[in-house]
Amino acid sequence: MDRVSTSQTSPIAFLKGHGTENDFVIVPDPDNAVDLPAPTVAKLCDRRAGIGGDGLLRVVRSAAHPEARTMAEEAEWFMDYRNADGSIAEICGNGVRVFARYLQRAGLVEVGDLAVATRGGVKKVHIAKDGDVTVSMGRALLPESGVTVTVDGRSWPALNVNMGNPHAVAFVEDLDHAGNLLSVPPFSPASVYPDGVNVEFVVDRGERHVAMRVHERGSGETRSCGTGACAVAVAAARRDGADPSVTGAPVTYTVDLPGGRLVITERPDGEIEMTGPAVIVAEGHIDPVLFT
Repeated sequence: MDRVSTSQTSPIAFLKGHGTENDFVIVPDPDNAVDLPAPTVAKLCDRRAGIGGDGLLRVVRSAAHPEARTMAEEAEWFMDYRNADGSIAEICGNGVRVFARYLQRAGLVEVGDLAVATRGGVKKVHIAKDGDVTVSMGRALLPESGVTVTVDGRSWPALNVNMGNPHAVAFVEDLDHAGNLLSVPPFSPASVYPDGVNVEFVVDRGERHVAMRVHERGSGETRSCGTGACAVAVAAARRDGADPSVTGAPVTYTVDLPGGRLVITERPDGEIEMTGPAVIVAEGHIDPVLFT
């Protein structure tokens, strides 16, 4: 099917959703017909001149998207995720939960298990009857190279955790030490993350219970970050001497974010599961002026 030009005059349907207040513009586009270049995505995600969101989820059939066709047999639907500045990202954990909630709302899937294709691979999802959504986020990679993060004259070592996208996790004494997080927290050496990084600042709240703030690359500080919460749970477990692959026992951490709470479990096989809410709050049509 031919793609729709960004100079079009016909409105395009959208929904708005959030997962622990990490919010997204959702654009249903099953046939991969709508062209959404970076400037248009940035307009849609603008909180004053657009709809507003930390990112955009385009809902496309895997078979219709060149980046997802190889996953079509495993997952019917592909989450084409964009950051708020329009840049393309590999994966967004909260986004997967909201994506699954949209599919359920639209009658495309039912409560229970499903698979979602992403640039970070196929993710297994479970929609519970109580409303929570669990996403199998894959395994964390822990590259040996780390960085030092510096904010307002304070510096901390940050653990390098890759969840399909890169994270630098720093344990701090107070979340206010993270500063305003409007810009990327300086880190060195810069060569460790040539394509940018999500930076998490973490404090302890209790046994296997932490709180965090995050600067997401391309979006700034967000109310929640699913892959970031997973990275934080893995970093906290290693700091605390817990490694399920060694002990054979799963490890669960509660992670509080500004927008809510996620529960993260790392299993002995390395698989990480993230559980939390996902809500659709509005739907409508995008004025064609945003596509000009």
